[in-house]
Amino acid sequence: MNAFNVDDYIVNDPIKLSDFPTVVETGMTKKEKKRALKSYGKKLAKMQNTMYAHSRYGVLICLQGMDTAGKDSLIREVFSKFNPRGVVVHSFKSPSQKELQHDYLWRHYQALPERGKYSVFNRSHYENILVTRVNPELLLSENLPDIQSIDDVTDRFWEQRFKQIVHFEEHIAQNGIIVFKFFLHLSKEEQRNRLLRRLERKDKIWKFALSDLSERKRWDEYMDNYEDAINKTSRPHAPWFIIPADDKEFARFLVGKILCEEMSKYTDITEPEPDEHILKNIDVYKDKLSNMNS
Repeated sequence: MNAFNVDDYIVNDPIKLSDFPTVVETGMTKKEKKRALKSYGKKLAKMQNTMYAHSRYGVLICLQGMDTAGKDSLIREVFSKFNPRGVVVHSFKSPSQKELQHDYLWRHYQALPERGKYSVFNRSHYENILVTRVNPELLLSENLPDIQSIDDVTDRFWEQRFKQIVHFEEHIAQNGIIVFKFFLHLSKEEQRNRLLRRLERKDKIWKFALSDLSERKRWDEYMDNYEDAINKTSRPHAPWFIIPADDKEFARFLVGKILCEEMSKYTDITEPEPDEHILKNIDVYKDKLSNMNS
């Protein structure tokens, strides 16, 4: 795998997660990765400003990964150069009572980006075919007509939900939302080390929860479901990227690089032409402003 070739990380055909490394050798120092990310961040921020003026596209970024995969810090570092109004982050926890009164995609529709802006989903609509698939009892709270007990949750149910998500992403893509989906591919050993560090640091221990241990026991089940979800929902209009996540600096650098390279392909995103009347009278307006009191 070439550490710098974006095509090596995109899912175009069915994959096995076990074939993808969780760390790659880059030959870059930590400082070099941070410096490169800073450069990508500036370019992305400039692109977002132009996209805002163009006002025809929005960008949706979905981040998925096991606990401690580095989603929060990745968001902080990749988008640090953005105008704060240009990017909105949504963290999807367990649905509220209000959200449960609607279909499972409703709250995600509410959080889609406005034209000209980025929305980042820290965990996303994919929780509805990942966490609920590992813990199907959670589906009972959705009050679905055909689900009275866990026994009613069949393979057909999941196939329908996969199709619904594909259609959801197809619909928003057709309406100007550019979709990126990143799976932060963390090794089980690295997760163990990060959980241990949480317990050892006073400023991190608040992040530790007993559920971290119970979910970790089901690691293989989660990996199987991630693999299945990625294979069934990666499409040209909403591709999945597998990001090696054991090295946080590289993961951030790679996501920045992918976003920058992929967004550069949208050559139609340009600043609008200024009003012709304003162009013809620029000197007049300059003169008026110059003579106005401060």
